[in-house]
Amino acid sequence: MTMVTQSTLPAPQDDLKTVVESRTREWHFHIYFLLQSPTETARALALRDAVLRLRRDGAFVAVPLFRVNEYPIGPHPAGSYEIWVPDSSFSDVFYYLASNRGNLRCVDNQTKRPIITMPKSVSNTVLSVLVHPLTSKQRRDHESSNAWMGNPWPIYLDSLPRDGEIPLQYPELGLGWSTSPEQEISLEERRKRGAELEALLANDSEAAPAPKD
Repeated sequence: MTMVTQSTLPAPQDDLKTVVESRTREWHFHIYFLLQSPTETARALALRDAVLRLRRDGAFVAVPLFRVNEYPIGPHPAGSYEIWVPDSSFSDVFYYLASNRGNLRCVDNQTKRPIITMPKSVSNTVLSVLVHPLTSKQRRDHESSNAWMGNPWPIYLDSLPRDGEIPLQYPELGLGWSTSPEQEISLEERRKRGAELEALLANDSEAAPAPKD
């Protein structure tokens, strides 16, 4: 058995410039569903339509890819679709999907009647969602920088490049990796805001203070 000691573990990065410059600006949410299951497929497509309506109405910025995968493709082993999200909408979309990936009532948009009758055996079925950043290291994004809502699925990592260009999407929106440099917060301004935050928390006994170094 290999013993792991403190000296062999990499220290967490805490240099402000390095962290700011290496952060991600865009995310993918991949919703998986069993193609053999009409119930699960209908659930997944109803969720996609809901995201599109909420984007139209201004709830958040989220762009489902035009294609719904009706067969395994790339690293994805089942039915799936992709939702692109800039960092500015990440928390809103994450919470929405976490709250709505199960127990959906699938209805026809015209008649407002249920599309399917949900059997009791699948009434508690929830969709699995793969969440990962979009960087130049696509394999790492899917392999070790990812997270799951629900049960994880096996994905085919060999189809992904280890290094390459950042896969820019929807630059016309001016969000994520396409954000204008003028909109970036300087390191000096970040330090100023950080100091102000520490001062506000200084007398709160429940807040851990930052190290002095």
